[in-house]
Amino acid sequence: MCGRYASARKKHELLEEFEVEQDGDPDRELGDDYNVAPTKNVYAVLSRVPKEAQRAVRQLRIVKWGLVPAWAKDPSIGSRLINARIETVAEKPSFRQAFAKRRCLLPADGYFEWMPVEGEKKKKQPYFIHPEDGGVLAMAGLYEFWKDPSRADDDPLKWLVTCTVITTDAEDELGRIHDRMPMMIERERWAEWLDPKVTDVAQATRLLVPAEQGRLTAYPVSTDVNNVRNNGPDLIKPLPEEEGTALF
Repeated sequence: MCGRYASARKKHELLEEFEVEQDGDPDRELGDDYNVAPTKNVYAVLSRVPKEAQRAVRQLRIVKWGLVPAWAKDPSIGSRLINARIETVAEKPSFRQAFAKRRCLLPADGYFEWMPVEGEKKKKQPYFIHPEDGGVLAMAGLYEFWKDPSRADDDPLKWLVTCTVITTDAEDELGRIHDRMPMMIERERWAEWLDPKVTDVAQATRLLVPAEQGRLTAYPVSTDVNNVRNNGPDLIKPLPEEEGTALF
């Protein structure tokens, strides 16, 4: 699964990196977050066709991590839907409509996974996994709109926008840390993945191609990341070699 990641790029950097045409939340900017956890607000890149427009416009929006299906009775279900497995995303009721119509990219600097420590049953070593070239990690995601029936139609909080991260089997080396990893979308597939006109499930599925071997690298980091209240760049700082074991 993907349950924690880092996202410290500034909004203006993401607007440029993803060639965004419209800032969906011009009056809001998220701060650097080196310990993004479920239910937090995160950045999402998506494409939507505005009213009376002829084409889709690429946007950067602030959404909540933990997808709440449109049919949900209340938003609490979102905390259990932070990940969507690639094997079932097209059929599972919670995700199938979003997979067909509401796909997005979730920018990250990298993500965390925990590996059991040999000989110590209850101890796990956290690793930071990130693109080897230092570039942005564009995680495949889905987004959804949920209408709060308890609020008036003119209430700005009437609509809740949420997201989930699509996961897949981890590549051989990363699989030693954890058997799952977020699905990456490479730059050349961004436009097609985001295109709301691509509603054919088979076509969308073909865009989910595992990362090339060696595209990502990992190193051990402080267990401070275990506590979601901890934050800051030290959480992604490599441990000295004598304190941790680098896999590659």
